[in-house]
Amino acid sequence: MAVALDRIRVGSAPDSWGVWFPDDPQQVPWQRFLDEVAEAGYSWIELGPYGYLPTDPARLGDEVRKRDLKVSAGTIFCGLHRGPSEWDATWEQVSRVAALTRDMGAKHLVVIPSFWRDDRTAEILEAPELTTEQWGHLAKGMERLGREVRDTYGLDIVVHPHADTHIDTEEHVERFLDSTDSGLVNLCLDTGHYAYCGGDSVKLIETYGERIGYLHLKQVDPEILADVVRNEVPFGPAVQRGVMCEPPAGVPELGPVLTAAQKLGVDLFAIVEQDMYPCEPDKPLPIAVRTRTFLRSCGA
Repeated sequence: MAVALDRIRVGSAPDSWGVWFPDDPQQVPWQRFLDEVAEAGYSWIELGPYGYLPTDPARLGDEVRKRDLKVSAGTIFCGLHRGPSEWDATWEQVSRVAALTRDMGAKHLVVIPSFWRDDRTAEILEAPELTTEQWGHLAKGMERLGREVRDTYGLDIVVHPHADTHIDTEEHVERFLDSTDSGLVNLCLDTGHYAYCGGDSVKLIETYGERIGYLHLKQVDPEILADVVRNEVPFGPAVQRGVMCEPPAGVPELGPVLTAAQKLGVDLFAIVEQDMYPCEPDKPLPIAVRTRTFLRSCGA
């Protein structure tokens, strides 16, 4: 019998409906996303890209409440490794997203580092490895962001290791955690991205458990991933190849990840995010229903 995962709150996100951008003709309308995520049996959602869902808090609040949904987090991207000159542009974005996140009653802001390789064109935008100076900027910048977001909006930031960013592999994730203050900065562990970059999610949870503040549940197809790595395929085209697959078909096994998270003894969100941009509009709902059923079988 599966362990009761009573500290894990399961949700989904626009990403699982093929939504990567605020507005894109290939994406389902936001009303359909909200209808279907509720139909699939989830009660928690993320905001997704700012501007996809309504940004007026009164309207968005009405829309989520009438579907018995609640918001767990908002998301921003930033390039704080570039130094203090990035702060103003970062804060301008953060202030919009964090205000809406707070107004929806959520407590987390997911922070994704900027891409070093364009996820559509494969253009190399920056060196894939940071210099020592840039690591210093990244750590100090994220700590400042954590402090300012907490003091201004009452939210905790959780930094999301992500393919084709500077916080990706086990080595980079551990370096980032070791160089930042746990009182200000914790992690959104995305099981799919971490596996994509060669990491072991269970090991990370067991080693850095006090730094795990949030989970994204995702799996990768090992055969497609091997080809992606061998041919240095950038993340966007890799997603189009189906590298992020429907559980339980891929890795890592989510049951052991959820059990390890449960053993931390803290309440954690576990938000399903199956990257599949672009996708046919009728594809997400059946996958979401099957995934919710699978997670229940794990005890979630």
